[in-house]
Amino acid sequence: MKSIAWSRASRHAQSSWIASETWKSCRQRQLSPSKLWRTQSTGKTPPSLQLDGKNYQTDSWTNVPNSVLPLLPRRLHLQPSHPIALTRELVESRFPSSTYTRYNDLSPVVTVAQNFDSLGFPSDHPGRNRSDTYYINKDTVLRTHTSAHEADIFRQNASPGYTISADVYRRDAIDRSHYPVFHQMEGARMWDRKVVRGGDVAKAVWTDLEQMPKHNLEVDDPNPTVHTERNPSQGDYHSLEEVEAIAAHLKRSLEGVVVELFSKARRNLAAAHALESPPEEPLRIRWVEAYFPFTSPSWELEVFWQGDWLELLGCGVTKQHILINAGVPDQLGWAFGVGLDRVAMLLFSIPDIRLLWSQDERFSSQFSTIDNIAPFKAFSKHPACYKDVAFWLRSSSSSAGGGLKSNAQDFHENDVMEIVREVGGDLVEGVTLVDEFQHPVSGRKSMCYRINYQSFGRTLSNREANELHEEVKLELAMKLGVELR
Repeated sequence: MKSIAWSRASRHAQSSWIASETWKSCRQRQLSPSKLWRTQSTGKTPPSLQLDGKNYQTDSWTNVPNSVLPLLPRRLHLQPSHPIALTRELVESRFPSSTYTRYNDLSPVVTVAQNFDSLGFPSDHPGRNRSDTYYINKDTVLRTHTSAHEADIFRQNASPGYTISADVYRRDAIDRSHYPVFHQMEGARMWDRKVVRGGDVAKAVWTDLEQMPKHNLEVDDPNPTVHTERNPSQGDYHSLEEVEAIAAHLKRSLEGVVVELFSKARRNLAAAHALESPPEEPLRIRWVEAYFPFTSPSWELEVFWQGDWLELLGCGVTKQHILINAGVPDQLGWAFGVGLDRVAMLLFSIPDIRLLWSQDERFSSQFSTIDNIAPFKAFSKHPACYKDVAFWLRSSSSSAGGGLKSNAQDFHENDVMEIVREVGGDLVEGVTLVDEFQHPVSGRKSMCYRINYQSFGRTLSNREANELHEEVKLELAMKLGVELR
């Protein structure tokens, strides 16, 4: 289930070594990764890409950048003692393996049909755009959510429930909370009308619910389970009794996840502030009506944390057409999705998402097991270096995007982000639009972005930042067809 956005590889160690050596070579020769690539190739898209042990033909849709490819084999959710892996383990602990099969090693390369069609995404959904999704070719993408595997797992029908954790890929902004690769976890629980006694799914669900552990959370859930307009049921497939039972089971299951995560987060917060015990204020949660393409009714779960409501995850009753198309029409149940990076950053007090990708021992040595959750301690604080880049868009610009030189007149902000990432990699802390202006006569639009160059490991010289920035400007002009100011 797509996490709240539903909210935003090779398996060989040698690939990770190659990636780190490439970065090392860049530093030694004072070249950015993109400049190193251009010294090794013609700059054209290769005829094929080898990903996860398979060859894929490229075409005019291909837009996977060289900065993303070395990240595919990292799989942070499977690295022992990594904050992402520890967070995954904490969530998994609330879903017993006797009921929920765990899928943690699925390939990130999926078909367009798996990623979009199987979930009922409309043909004009913005998530299908090349400005949002990494295409290997017109029929193949890097998954944008774990739900790309949902229909296949329903079709396998290996167990009543499942959980998936995986790395997912999206073109996105550059800041402390966004990265082109992040991690999601989803889960689902089904009941089969042909398997439960007397075909009474509602009774079977309530029986299962009675066996689940209770909690003392303060829960705000003011709305009815079903609302005809705001949060409709799937009346053609589900009775109201079935929906009420499934929703209750879903909410109790996920409230247990909150207890597991935030009780540890509170102890972490107390340790970070040298408090003798966690704050006495009870944990508070609330259920908010929501919309997702693959569930109905649907909800978001929010947690009151440090004085504000934090959106944690999305969930709902699984759309029956997904199960019908998967060949299990007699099953019905719920599904949820959560972003692991966001939870890990909260749980371990990690201030910048780039740190999750650090291979510095000063970072990795701070984490061990789920029984020893400790707040991250900063090991460096190097100054930021801000540079602005301003340019005119072509007068015929649109928002279609995609980053193709042949379509340089089309502009999408994610194209700017990809170019900056390709040049600066993790030496860029953030990119922010600081000004935009439309000429009153020509109608041309000017935009100005501020780029923050900042390293975790050392102080960047102004000369290094200038060299990176000049390359960014050249790439913007060459790939997007903008006129630098």
